[in-house]
Amino acid sequence: MTSRMHTPHTTCPSCHEEVFLDELVGGRCPLCGYSLDEDDGTCSEYEELLERSDLGWMIFQIFVYKRFCSRGANPLHVMQLISRYEDLVQCSPADAEKMRFTLEVPMSRWERLLPKRCSRCGRIFISAGKATISGDFSSPDIVREHICPSC
Repeated sequence: MTSRMHTPHTTCPSCHEEVFLDELVGGRCPLCGYSLDEDDGTCSEYEELLERSDLGWMIFQIFVYKRFCSRGANPLHVMQLISRYEDLVQCSPADAEKMRFTLEVPMSRWERLLPKRCSRCGRIFISAGKATISGDFSSPDIVREHICPSC
């Protein structure tokens, strides 16, 4: 904590918040976008690098990423899912809300020991196989399914 106290900082003239110099983004305040390099005193919006819509999109990505990665999904597959969703939103937002997804996740120790029923063929199996989570972006429900090794 003492190392942060000795870090060079200043007070932003626009939002009057304490800003550490190593947190500046392109010489601008990360909170309001005011350029701390300019001396004319005009408050400028930080539009060229970060728009408000981009901020909302980044927050959405973080929550989706954390939600799926906490369930054990591969981070690369999660990022591909997010980029596919972004492409659908740009083309047709109505279709993007109903976009379905399926991600493979690892089974817990308890799941590996218990018998499971295959969601595709209905057979009961104990070892091997894989677990998946599936759903769509329009509902908060995520279905966990098991698939036998023969399917």
